[in-house]
Amino acid sequence: MMTQLQDNALTLLKELIKIQSFSKEEDGTADLLEKWFADKSIVAARDRNNVWAVNQHFDAAKPTLLLNSHHDTVKPNAAYTRDPFLPTVEDGKLYGLGSNDAGGCLVGLLAAFSYFYEQENLAYNLVIAATAEEENSGENGIAFLLPLLPKIDVAIVGEPTLLDLAIAEKGLVVLDAVVKGTPGHAAHTQNTENPINKALQELSWFDSFQFPKLSEALGAVKMTVTQINAGSQHNVVPAELHFVVDVRVTDAYTNQEVLDLVQAHSNCEIKARSLRLNSSSIDPTHPLVKAGVKLGKKTYGSPTLSDQSRLTCQSLKLGPGDSLRSHSADEFIHVQEVMDGVEFYIKLLKEVVQTI
Repeated sequence: MMTQLQDNALTLLKELIKIQSFSKEEDGTADLLEKWFADKSIVAARDRNNVWAVNQHFDAAKPTLLLNSHHDTVKPNAAYTRDPFLPTVEDGKLYGLGSNDAGGCLVGLLAAFSYFYEQENLAYNLVIAATAEEENSGENGIAFLLPLLPKIDVAIVGEPTLLDLAIAEKGLVVLDAVVKGTPGHAAHTQNTENPINKALQELSWFDSFQFPKLSEALGAVKMTVTQINAGSQHNVVPAELHFVVDVRVTDAYTNQEVLDLVQAHSNCEIKARSLRLNSSSIDPTHPLVKAGVKLGKKTYGSPTLSDQSRLTCQSLKLGPGDSLRSHSADEFIHVQEVMDGVEFYIKLLKEVVQTI
């Protein structure tokens, strides 16, 4: 049975690669996933481009475990040398857009869900959700779907982690900052307050400030100035300077706490684009984590953002593939990684859901 599940997962991944599924344009892959559920005689539902199902013997009195990964992709970058929509296996590597991020994870979770779908007396209900708009943190993906699902107690989010256990993930706050000055002619020495000069102190603070609290799993909050803009011509002192700060937030702070702290230290105007992309984590003593460690996997904190940021429950990021390949040219996943992903997801869930 395991070999059949693995072969079917690989076949589905190849079919997914063939279909363009950029964020907000996932209709085709959603159609394919609906058909996959129907072919397996699994009762599934769809809203927009999200497709999901619950196990056959769902019991509202039991806790619920969500299995979630996304079927949207970024657009292929200019460095591609291959057709991104042509699944090709060479030297044990399956090439294609979305193969690594996060197609291998998605088909592995689907295979695992189908394995447990008809089983009775599970300790957890299982919900599988193949969601849209992960790559652009859109509002019509997991955030839209969550209110339609049963109450979720814990989640496995499928993202490439080399099948190690990402027990925490940094959140994201993007800050827009404005330094104001007095516009004037560059030749004059009076009545000008150059916002570019004023900004130097602000930029230095962002570069050197260290948040006092450290996360055991994620370390320090990291702030990086990533954009700056001021001025329109060489002989005019600009009225304003604008810069953008990328803040990767740990579970030691809420996003609001980070914003409040930055605003308290800054002499310029600071606004957050959003506070919704939160840091996430799971208790290291949770049965899912203990089971993964028992099966030989290590734990770590992930610096990259995923749909975990939209969940309010404890969540574990886990999947085949390597995050370093995500969004790269000529994206690939090893065929063996796909096979191992199916097997490990099932082994892990056996340790947790088959305890009754």
